[in-house]
Amino acid sequence: MNSTDLKNAAARGERPGASVTVSQTSGPRQAARETWVEVPSESGPAAAWCYSDRRSYNPGGSVCLYLSSNCPQVRLRIYRDGAIARTLHETDSLEALFHPLPERAYEHGCQWPVFMRWSIPTDAEPGGYVVEVRDSADSVLGHHLFIVKTAHKRADALVLVAATSTWAAYNDWGGANHYFGLHPGTPRGRAPLLSAQRPWARGQVWLPEDAPRSVNATRQRQPGPARYEFIEWASLNGYAKYYALAGWASYERPFVVWAEQQGYTVDILTQDDLHHDPHALEGYTCAVFAGHDEYWTWEMRDHVDAFVEGGGKVARFAGNFMWQIRLEDEGQRQVAYKYDAGALDPVAATDPPRLTGAWEDPRVNHPGARTFGVNALRGIYVGFGAMAPRNPRGYTVFRPQHWAFMGTGLGYADMFGDEANIFGYEVDGLEYTFVDGLPEPLGTDGAPRGLQILAMGWATNAEHGRSEDAYSFMLGDGDARFRASILAPGLSEASIDLHSRGAGMVVHFHKGRGEVFTAATCEWVHGLMQADIYTVMITKNVLDRFLRKT
Repeated sequence: MNSTDLKNAAARGERPGASVTVSQTSGPRQAARETWVEVPSESGPAAAWCYSDRRSYNPGGSVCLYLSSNCPQVRLRIYRDGAIARTLHETDSLEALFHPLPERAYEHGCQWPVFMRWSIPTDAEPGGYVVEVRDSADSVLGHHLFIVKTAHKRADALVLVAATSTWAAYNDWGGANHYFGLHPGTPRGRAPLLSAQRPWARGQVWLPEDAPRSVNATRQRQPGPARYEFIEWASLNGYAKYYALAGWASYERPFVVWAEQQGYTVDILTQDDLHHDPHALEGYTCAVFAGHDEYWTWEMRDHVDAFVEGGGKVARFAGNFMWQIRLEDEGQRQVAYKYDAGALDPVAATDPPRLTGAWEDPRVNHPGARTFGVNALRGIYVGFGAMAPRNPRGYTVFRPQHWAFMGTGLGYADMFGDEANIFGYEVDGLEYTFVDGLPEPLGTDGAPRGLQILAMGWATNAEHGRSEDAYSFMLGDGDARFRASILAPGLSEASIDLHSRGAGMVVHFHKGRGEVFTAATCEWVHGLMQADIYTVMITKNVLDRFLRKT
């Protein structure tokens, strides 16, 4: 970290580089090609790490906090995060201890002793609650987050389902996540089993306002190596490598802040709640998903499907509906073998539909389009490294007469959201054709009958560029090969090329007595953050209709 970065971190009242990182470099110095994971250090910069016994609670419940710190005295502040931060509890200085990290804590949990119990007030407002840990000099040592649910479902509220399974998948705290790490015997050291009993990685709960997002801020102006600006920033500032790809700070929080500023009442559930409680959505008229919701159990989908069939409305402003997971140990352990599921998942031979692979895998045979109208493997990447870095990053409108575009003034072939880079970093789409200049779903990949493609753009499953820049590619054509391996009979170059092509879509369809609107991109929320007038108007059209305000 250079002197400017240190100065900026100090100005935020935050300790830079608050964890040891383990780095493995491949080829020329390039942050995107390196692996580092967050593990605690007794002798490193002052820091604290915290987690809770559950991810969500009811008002009046007791939150059990576990904490380890290399600072002998800490103070805790618990506040409801949102458009206005409201502090509910503060402590005086408390004695803290450093606890060694158990072997494979990412898989088995931290097993720390209880640090503090906090009783949630019975009148606590629903929302995301941040535990902020500070030292005696008032410097921030770390953050944790849990959700407080509503005691009584409010008829005028939308319910946001936080993508906690996706947060967990990207959480490298303790040595590994579902992507990379120090787990023995797996590609890139990724872990197929992840414990919920560990802290969130640095950057998943709180971020400075200037933290880069997953899509580079500006389009590449000339040929050159792939750039992952958020990874470069994370490397310099001591944050989790994939902080920008999943977490409260990057996605759900910005949506909540925007929605509350617009006057919407927001309740929050976790994916854990959705999995365990088939009645979790009952009593609401509109369920919302925002940001990056890549990992789901079969049960979660069943409960959303039942909600819609029964008359519920779903607004999904999110992208990359990709992997089936399983939850074990009463929800405390997440299972995802992903690319290796066919070879390594214990249920591969006995219960193929529960395979923790892609929803579109014929063995699973439950494409995401059946629930949300779109599929991940017909997407995926836009404006991400060398994945279409010069994509226009907005949606092109094809059906401007649809009610979602009411009052926007948008017409056929107009683009929206490009100034705010809303199209990326991962998007979902369908197999489609064009009829008289309009995109139509082919219906070969689970698309519901009557589905309309309202707007779309194009994506890729492979990084492209000059051969001399190949050293900087992080993913290459691996996802194109994976898609071809499960959807096509062979891995010829022609097949890989075909399966590298994808699209992102805005779709709408009716299902049973309910309906679904999906804007299938992770970065839709950035349009709300940037007050992009078209993204805002479309979002309000959807929410107001689904909440019966229009």
